Amino acid sequence: MKKTTSDDVKSAVEIALSSGNIDAENSEIAFFGGSFTAIDREYMVSLLNAAKAYVGSFKGIRISTRPDCIDDKILEILKDYKVTAIELGAQSMCDEVLCLNDRGHDSEAVRKAAGLIKSKGFSLGLQMMTGLYGSNYEKDIFTASEFIKLAPDTVRIYPTVILKNTKLEELLLGGEYKPDTVEYSVDLCAELIRMFEKADINVIRVGLHSSETMENSMLAGAYHPAFRELCESKIYYELLTEKLNKEKIKRGNITAFVAKSAVSKLIGQRKSNLTKLKEKGYNVNVLADETLSERQIIIQEG
Repeated sequence: MKKTTSDDVKSAVEIALSSGNIDAENSEIAFFGGSFTAIDREYMVSLLNAAKAYVGSFKGIRISTRPDCIDDKILEILKDYKVTAIELGAQSMCDEVLCLNDRGHDSEAVRKAAGLIKSKGFSLGLQMMTGLYGSNYEKDIFTASEFIKLAPDTVRIYPTVILKNTKLEELLLGGEYKPDTVEYSVDLCAELIRMFEKADINVIRVGLHSSETMENSMLAGAYHPAFRELCESKIYYELLTEKLNKEKIKRGNITAFVAKSAVSKLIGQRKSNLTKLKEKGYNVNVLADETLSERQIIIQEG
């Protein structure tokens, strides 16, 4: 794989700016796909220096890295080069799970790095993986609860996907590891999203990005190209059924009003939510109401 150079960074930024397809003032230059602060220091600085010249046109610079690759000196360098947001690949807050998956750090490293990042004025992001080897529903919920205590600005949730030529492949083929299904992960991640939203933490990504390389290398796991949409549909189904029960709405014909952006989410893929509601005795018509915000639902009987 070709090593990214400072010229590559400049070229990518120039192309983005000239395309007219982005809102630069509300976008960030991002260095993702690895542990940015763990790479050769001189190389890291050369990439940051290339990006720094464009910070005035963008909201800032965002990087991702490991919790054990953060210290005061690193943060001083990142601050000098106008980095504004740092995401930590924490993955789990259960030490047993981190050890079993050879993460190379413990949960205390996450807490320490998160504290340092926030104390220096950076925006903090945390990334978690559900369904890791040795984890379960309770442990993944625990990780989310521990994340909330750290009060990050953003969170990403990635259900585990098993790729070829990895330790997880060996564990899978050896029968030691059973990956989560899409259906199970949707239920879990929908709950995690609701937990983070209740704590006013922005969930900026759920599920892996769709790519031909990833799909060709994947052996098993909870992957779906529209994974977040499935989670959102699950959330809206739960919100509606909770509201039906709370307001003691009788079975029959009802109209559910939601924000325009939420209509497809409540209907569900292939009208799955409407089908489940019909099985419960409700014939639901979903309409948009532009006065409503996300997660709001108004029910009208008849």
